[in-house]
Amino acid sequence: MIEYLQNMARYNQWMNRKLFAKVAELPADAIEEDRDAFFGSILGTLNHILIADLFWLHRFATSANCREALAHPLTEFPTPASLREILFNDFSELTDNRRALDGLILDFSETWADKLLAEPIRYRNMAGEKQQRALGELLQHFFNHQTHHRGQATTLLFQAGIDPGPTDLLVMMMEE
Repeated sequence: MIEYLQNMARYNQWMNRKLFAKVAELPADAIEEDRDAFFGSILGTLNHILIADLFWLHRFATSANCREALAHPLTEFPTPASLREILFNDFSELTDNRRALDGLILDFSETWADKLLAEPIRYRNMAGEKQQRALGELLQHFFNHQTHHRGQATTLLFQAGIDPGPTDLLVMMMEE
């Protein structure tokens, strides 16, 4: 599982770089345009992915075994209040923070071992209910969530006239 999850951390960074480069081809008003998507705009969708990542990373940081890798680096990022919040109205700022967070995720992935991935993480979901799952299971969800919403963002890009190109994990693996 370690190799799989580390591969997903690399895929996250690779795909975000590709996606953000394509979004940057659009004028600011097109990035911010409400497209009747779940998070409104391309900007809203990309903010949501970043926010969800921050929520999860903060939850992971509550574990004593993850704290060293995450707690201090997370202080460099804003703390979101909700999943629909727009942390960054400026696409350039969002891009810089996405790149930095992807670096943090990659660094965090280098700390993973079987024992750590089996460790239970206790947290409260967005409804305030107590939850507990193994870190490895939560990381699978973490990466799946990113992929799901990047798929929405690529659809919005297509609608805006930009072809995001291949997004498959296998394409990244062939490029490595």
